[in-house]
Amino acid sequence: MNFQKGGRTMEKPWVMAQTWRNLVFLHWPISADALRPFIPSELAIDLYDGQAWIGVVPFIADHTRLRFFFPFPIAGNYRELNVRTYVRCNGRAGVYFFSLDADSLLAVKAASAGGFLPYRYARINSGSKGSRHLFTSRPAASIHGENFRMGFTPAAGILEASKLERWLTERYCLWTKPKAILYRVDIAHAPWRLQNVHIEIAENSLAPFLPAGWNAGQPLAHFSGVQKTRFYPPVKETM
Repeated sequence: MNFQKGGRTMEKPWVMAQTWRNLVFLHWPISADALRPFIPSELAIDLYDGQAWIGVVPFIADHTRLRFFFPFPIAGNYRELNVRTYVRCNGRAGVYFFSLDADSLLAVKAASAGGFLPYRYARINSGSKGSRHLFTSRPAASIHGENFRMGFTPAAGILEASKLERWLTERYCLWTKPKAILYRVDIAHAPWRLQNVHIEIAENSLAPFLPAGWNAGQPLAHFSGVQKTRFYPPVKETM
């Protein structure tokens, strides 16, 4: 497996590995001004030709394991739906998450401990019939009514990704700011093998803090069948 690290050498060994399956990238253009109030001031909103983007990414996570350990038997397999945008800090380009919904309560508690990442427990279902897949998510708590329902059918063949497609997907770190401290988490994986995908979004009430209609248009959509990923220890970002 040819793991990429964003062109940088990691100072410490990876600490966790995970496999992502049946992942769909959904991307909508959005005004940077609409995002700015919800992103830490230390992070610059990353723009492509002057345009900010927001992504919704449903997938299945499995074979989650710590370094030198076998995969977790139950908590290591779950479904996830995240809402994200793209940011820059100290010369790096990466991801900032607004929410990460998962259907493993144990995984949610571990990842959100101390407010480290905005994980939330949700009731998520996925399945397939032939080449068509379904993915639905609704919050387990009534305090946030962010529902999502979609069907998708991947097309055959791997794309030769455009510059924009690579810009949206080839991101090798994330930032989070629990308790007023900004951390970066580096990740490594092979370059994405993207496919075209036909999508049908039946419901999307995610990110209600954004202006109404932000997701009304047809998104850029891509599919990837499998991606093996490694995570590195959090690093306190110095400004």
